[in-house]
Amino acid sequence: MRNTKLLVAAAVVIGVALVVIGIVYLAEPAKSLPSFFPGHEAGSAHHHVKHGIASFFVGLAAFAFAWFQTGPKNKTA
Repeated sequence: MRNTKLLVAAAVVIGVALVVIGIVYLAEPAKSLPSFFPGHEAGSAHHHVKHGIASFFVGLAAFAFAWFQTGPKNKTA
């Protein structure tokens, strides 16, 4: 039971982080991204829309995983 709670908490934290990263990818051009982000290019005005969409949807998938893990447990008769 404790492992499930830990897994749900980790999924929520990862989901929040990925949604925030997705928003950063969509809002900032490649030159303004942090240097440790994939796609950072000095002097580039290109937005990495695919990176942002992918990160956003993987974050939503992590939220869905956490939600399904917290649902009622089926008891077999």
